[in-house]
Amino acid sequence: MDIKVSTLAERPDRLPAVLGMTDTWPEFVTHDLVGNAHYGRIPAELPQYTLFAEDADGRVVAHAYSVPFALGLDGRRTLPARGWDQVLVWAFADLRHGTRPDTVSAVAVTIAPHAQGRGLSSVMLSAMRDNARARGFREVVAPVRPNAKHREPHTPIAEYAHRLRPDGLPEDPWLRVHARAGATIDSIAPASMTVTGSLEEWRRWTGLPFDGSGDVEVPGALVPVRCEAEHGYAVYTEPNVWMRHRL
Repeated sequence: MDIKVSTLAERPDRLPAVLGMTDTWPEFVTHDLVGNAHYGRIPAELPQYTLFAEDADGRVVAHAYSVPFALGLDGRRTLPARGWDQVLVWAFADLRHGTRPDTVSAVAVTIAPHAQGRGLSSVMLSAMRDNARARGFREVVAPVRPNAKHREPHTPIAEYAHRLRPDGLPEDPWLRVHARAGATIDSIAPASMTVTGSLEEWRRWTGLPFDGSGDVEVPGALVPVRCEAEHGYAVYTEPNVWMRHRL
């Protein structure tokens, strides 16, 4: 596929096209409160870390968001158990306070539905790594959402993440893309994203009844959603896999 990758800092005119690109994220994952507070700020406040790909016709077919943050501060040092949520909080706290970053975290790589299956995920991950290296960073980390884990919602994430093919690469396709790019697994982020909502909200997001207490398997969810019917709410706590890319 003939594509051109740019940052929004280089091409701010393409912001509407980047924001308007169709994606395939499950509805419920867009209701993480930390994500809602921070994710949309990345293109506006960190355009140099927002990459996008255009095809030969000028259509935006993929984008990759990342954020710089200071991992080496006292009280941090290790990649957080609260993964995706925590790194967003750290990144924008550092931006607000003028703290010098030492690491870049991937936040999301999103491919337009019609362009999936053409290797664009690998292209965008490589572009994200190159962008961080060009800005003087020596490491990119990623709270990876294994994209086939939803098929096994009851399998422990630590077991799933370390499952390998005969060639030694991860069995999960998205973990495998990172491994092929040189990344290694650092740790598990057991509470990388948390989505809470009323039962009515969960019914609207998923089309499921949510009428009894217990674990509910939701299409696209990496683990079951915990439904507390007697209290009128349900909670999804998503685990991710921290991977480290040395540059």
